[in-house]
Amino acid sequence: MKRRIKAILATSALLMISGCALPGLSGSTTNTLRIGTLGTSESEILGEVLSIMIERETDLDTELITHLGSSVVQHQAMMTDDLDITSTRYTGTDMAGALGMEPVKDPDEALNIVQRDFQSEFDQTWAETYGFENSYSLAVTEEFAEEEGITTISDLEEHAGDMSFGVDNAWVNRVGDGYDGFVETYFEFGDVFPMNIGLVYQANASGHMDAVLAYSSDGRIQEFDLRVLEDDRQFFPPYDASPVVQNEVLEEHPEIAEITKKLENTITTEKMQELNYQADVDLLNPEQVAREFLEEHNYFEEGDE
Repeated sequence: MKRRIKAILATSALLMISGCALPGLSGSTTNTLRIGTLGTSESEILGEVLSIMIERETDLDTELITHLGSSVVQHQAMMTDDLDITSTRYTGTDMAGALGMEPVKDPDEALNIVQRDFQSEFDQTWAETYGFENSYSLAVTEEFAEEEGITTISDLEEHAGDMSFGVDNAWVNRVGDGYDGFVETYFEFGDVFPMNIGLVYQANASGHMDAVLAYSSDGRIQEFDLRVLEDDRQFFPPYDASPVVQNEVLEEHPEIAEITKKLENTITTEKMQELNYQADVDLLNPEQVAREFLEEHNYFEEGDE
């Protein structure tokens, strides 16, 4: 049986300072696994995928704790044993956050580091990647890219001084992989406009912005016919996505490791864009998107539901 709880927190600091458990999470039974998700379609879809598989392949129930405010909140909830699994953790995010270190640029090395350190420091297993990353990236309209022969970020350099650049408010002042670091690695844009991430895609498609900072697996890239440019100088850290599971859970229920193994490298970035599009643009319920994804992969043909 699946239950859903929305745990919407205004700030991660509230949880961390108070040391309190997340609201609504007390009293979970040992037969129920609590799966935490961020407040994004991507995270909720993958939480639903895990939930469906766990309930189908084990005698366990699941409880989805959705709309967690950030990876920091997810991590704190895992550390206080208020969650058993988090559906989506990203290598670059948790290297800088939970591990407090500079992200590395090589994806395989980054994955090895978080897997090693989450085991030794937090007694948690960082599973293999789903196969996609949700990384910072630059995007322009497909029309502009075709006209100017643009495929990489470096290709924009001759145009950048005359271009407007729409960026996520949270990114522009980031240390290391924010705009200042970008300028050191690549070039400077003529004008930079910080804005809500939800506005940047439409601003680019409508011509109000010439280029935007995007998230590589966002479904709105498809919706607005944008082209994600290759980060040819490897400025942005890798943000490969994986579930993270408490080791205690794996000791009690080793079949969970088999479930996460089945999901290894099954979702490309393009496929995650498509799944996000279905939820964010077609407005399908994340559970429906998850179930249809599993059906597409013949998951339910392995036996009766």
